[in-house]
Amino acid sequence: MSLHVALTTATSGLMAAQTGIRTISDNIANVNTPGYVRKTAVQQSNVVDGAGMGVTIVGIKRVTDQYLQLASLNASSDASKWNVISEYLDSAQSLFGDPTGEGYFFSRLDEVWNAFAQAADDPSSSLLRSQALTRVNDFLTEADRINTALQDLTKTVDSRLVAGVDRANQLIQEIQKLNVDITKTRMAGGDPSGSENIQATLVDELASLMNVRVAKRDMGGVVIRTTEGLLLAGDHSSTLKYESTDATRGYVSVVNPNNAAYTTPIQLTGGELRGLLDMRDEVLPQLSDQLGEFVSRAAEQINRVHNDSSAVPPPATLTGRNTGLLDIASAASGFSGASTLAIVDAAGVVQKRIDIDFTAGTMTVDGAPGPAFTPATFVTALNAALGADGTASYVNGALSISASNAGQGIAIDEGSSSKNGRGFSHYFGLNDLIRTGGMSTWETGLTGTSNHGFTGNITLRIAEGDGRIIRDIVVAAPAAPTMNDLLAALNSSASGVGLYGQFSLDANGALRFTGSPPTNANVSVVTDTTQRGAGGPSMSELFGLGVLERSSRADRFFVSPGIYADPAGLAFAKLDLSVDPGRPSLRPGDNTGALLLSEVGELKGRFGAAGDTPAAEMTLTRYAMEFAGGIGRKTNSAEWSMKSAEAVKVEADTRRAAVEGVNIDEELVMLTTYQQAFNASARMIQAAKDLFDVLLEFV
Repeated sequence: MSLHVALTTATSGLMAAQTGIRTISDNIANVNTPGYVRKTAVQQSNVVDGAGMGVTIVGIKRVTDQYLQLASLNASSDASKWNVISEYLDSAQSLFGDPTGEGYFFSRLDEVWNAFAQAADDPSSSLLRSQALTRVNDFLTEADRINTALQDLTKTVDSRLVAGVDRANQLIQEIQKLNVDITKTRMAGGDPSGSENIQATLVDELASLMNVRVAKRDMGGVVIRTTEGLLLAGDHSSTLKYESTDATRGYVSVVNPNNAAYTTPIQLTGGELRGLLDMRDEVLPQLSDQLGEFVSRAAEQINRVHNDSSAVPPPATLTGRNTGLLDIASAASGFSGASTLAIVDAAGVVQKRIDIDFTAGTMTVDGAPGPAFTPATFVTALNAALGADGTASYVNGALSISASNAGQGIAIDEGSSSKNGRGFSHYFGLNDLIRTGGMSTWETGLTGTSNHGFTGNITLRIAEGDGRIIRDIVVAAPAAPTMNDLLAALNSSASGVGLYGQFSLDANGALRFTGSPPTNANVSVVTDTTQRGAGGPSMSELFGLGVLERSSRADRFFVSPGIYADPAGLAFAKLDLSVDPGRPSLRPGDNTGALLLSEVGELKGRFGAAGDTPAAEMTLTRYAMEFAGGIGRKTNSAEWSMKSAEAVKVEADTRRAAVEGVNIDEELVMLTTYQQAFNASARMIQAAKDLFDVLLEFV
């Protein structure tokens, strides 16, 4: 070996050892630095003409494990998703109150039944009547407060989604800038590990916001893609965009960097953004929907009893709710059984009795045959039967019946009459204790052959389960008149939703959409300009289509203003048609209606599908228990999932840290090795120098 080769070899070893010692020093200095990944000097043998000539440092390498990194990122995404769901579910559950404390929402109906029971003991007491009305009003007011708070919580989640997407875009831009810096440093032969550590921290934060795919970049840095493979950062960066409206589900899309007008919806399966989207589009709307169903059915059951009872003296006019069916033919069709309408004087004596047989289509007036009727002529026939003693009208979807003579009023015995499980007075809401500012239930009673009556267009958005939009479809109300024609238009494969699912009308006249596999799409309402007759409800209002309509239902209920102002209007008595002529059929002190009101909680009723709860038949008390238990189960499940995901994340992070973190003992061993290598190279240089000096002495 020549002296030149020896010196070159020793010098390269000396420099390699110095680089190694410098690398170890950095590791030890950053042993407690968060996000720091230990690094090593990568050595390579120099070979010249087949002979070794020292060593070269080809770069500084961060010690990472791609599998463990991906496992850590996935665990972080999952943990962030469940953390945000658990956080907001806990907030939503707290709105209903403490089950063990006063003011618990689901206990308020028990207070209502107790108040009616106390009033039944002394039905003439204005104080007890007022207390009963106050309890009903408290229940409705509390439902309104909870639903408003749920809507506010939804807005908070939506704002956080906007901020989360903005932060994700900032991270993507910073990661891309670091890609450029890392590439430049590598090309210049420098150490890019500092930038790589910062970039890894940013990638970890991005993974907590959304699930991503991360791969190494050939020139240094990382390539980040969505689940579908859309590029977020790498050779260039893209921008995320959050798109939503109050009426539709939200989704995140990637903006084409070459065409900002073109966006591609992406699938989010994890991360904070997925959790927020689930809360905004599913969990919170489902809670509002189920709350609306609960309050609606409570109001319906109370109104069922109240309509079959009467105040003493009875009111001079009974005005019903807006059924949403502007034509009396649709409203009066579908009834069966019989009902009795009576005009009663101040003493409670019946002055005129009209028995309505809906099955036969006939009326009997004071025991004598009266006019026959069809659904279209019902009001005309009723006016004929009332004669000079009263009037009936049907205006803007609401039936009204009045007594003409002073001191007389209207009382109704529902008898066996029924339409969609509601008696005559109950269906029209003639004597409702609880009123509503819109449609309270969407069981319209319409059948396939009923006149749909709609004009205008409805724009439906078809979306996948995670909110990614498939397409918007504009459906025009058909000129053909029946509900079957409307269903055909909605379900058309060419101009409707037929490619993605089907609308159907159930036996109670409720309109439902069912997505077809494998997409199992859902439908939301973008815009709705339809109208059922002049001034009538839109299609979404009448049938409860869309998240806005379903999630705002609990806000609409209030105690009848007339009864709230005058508690004597409470229907605590029952029309007794078995008494002899000339004797009172309504008597002061009759508590029959009050007792029935106190037992409403134990009456079985039909509950429609709401939120994630299927349709069922049960009592209000049982439904309240199921609803409250469902909220608790969801909250506990989310908390358990969060803790489980956190445990997985801790384990993944621990294993990752075991590979990437700095171990002082290992670093000291490596430091000793480099020191010995440095000393060996130094001795070799000294030996070469000594040999060179000896050779010079020979000259």
